[in-house]
Amino acid sequence: MYRTIAEFVEDWTRESAISLKIQLALTDDSLQCRSDPEGNTLGKIAWHLVLMLGMTGSVAGLEVVAPPRGTEPPASARSIANAYQTAAQSMGEQASAKLQDEQLASEVAYFGRSLPLAAVLSSLVRHQIHHRGQMTTLMRLAGIVVPGVYGPSREETAAMRAKQKG
Repeated sequence: MYRTIAEFVEDWTRESAISLKIQLALTDDSLQCRSDPEGNTLGKIAWHLVLMLGMTGSVAGLEVVAPPRGTEPPASARSIANAYQTAAQSMGEQASAKLQDEQLASEVAYFGRSLPLAAVLSSLVRHQIHHRGQMTTLMRLAGIVVPGVYGPSREETAAMRAKQKG
């Protein structure tokens, strides 16, 4: 859990950049990919990441620039990625400007529970990571080359090896 807002912002900046890289790799055709007939589409999961930034920001007392809950996802992968980039940047800026370290221990209402703000912010980051994993799996099913997340992807590793041999 975070002890300072600066720790959260540093973590958020790194993790949201990875999420944006995944978002930017999506194609319009890939947005309809799902693992099974009842599963969420890749587009819906990508959009969910955007909407959660506004909802979680609101819980934290921030005014994150994000579409309101219930907004339907755009049909364009680039529009979703742009909305994510705007909301993610806004989250970091708002947290830096408006939150104080002392607030991290304060309890806030979060989806029917009372949690310390530090736990809510930590949950936001982990939530993004969880859905990124779902997205990368669906991206493979959609035939998209998945960018590396915490290291190079299979394709990035193959390209590096080929370059070393070449």
